[in-house]
Amino acid sequence: MTASQHAWMAAHRSRWVVDVATDPTGTVVPGPSPDWEAVFGRRAPLVVEIGSGHGTTLVAAARAYPGTDFLGFEVFDASVAATLGKLAAAELTNVRLVAADAVTGCTYLLPAHAVSEIWVFFPDPWPKKRHHKRRLVSGAFADLVARTLVPGGVIRLATDQEAYAERIAEVFGADARFELTGTTRFADRPLTKFEARGIAAGHLIHDFAYRVRP
Repeated sequence: MTASQHAWMAAHRSRWVVDVATDPTGTVVPGPSPDWEAVFGRRAPLVVEIGSGHGTTLVAAARAYPGTDFLGFEVFDASVAATLGKLAAAELTNVRLVAADAVTGCTYLLPAHAVSEIWVFFPDPWPKKRHHKRRLVSGAFADLVARTLVPGGVIRLATDQEAYAERIAEVFGADARFELTGTTRFADRPLTKFEARGIAAGHLIHDFAYRVRP
């Protein structure tokens, strides 16, 4: 981390990061889950971003929708610290971060049918065939999404990788629990460095929104 990131982590971690039990790899282990109403100090719709990175999308959305709570899962300390710097500058109260793996985090930390939306923007594509099993989007992930979202809740995904777009369409498009509701750019998704890098490389950006059927 940079000196600024170390300073942000030291100054702001206790305010915005929710401490949870993990193993040394950052995998959340079974145990008591947080009382999210107590964590946020209210009851409100909850949006979860998986892989919140430096917080560009999370902070912009939280500023635009103060009546909604936002929870970001991010495993890299430097990214968490960068997000903390943005949160402190914006003085946002409706965001919390979990510095741990998102899949096990959603599994053990979130009640069933408690989340209004899940956002997955530009996940690691793991392009090599031998690494495809590491991709986030899978049948097991669809099961987790269906369990986590409220009836009628939405998962939004974006990628600049053609093969990953095909994977998303294959997994969620073939699952009767989900209904495709949109493939246009999500208006509340700001341009991040990952998307800008893809555009500069000539990649087509693919957006998906799937709703859990009531």
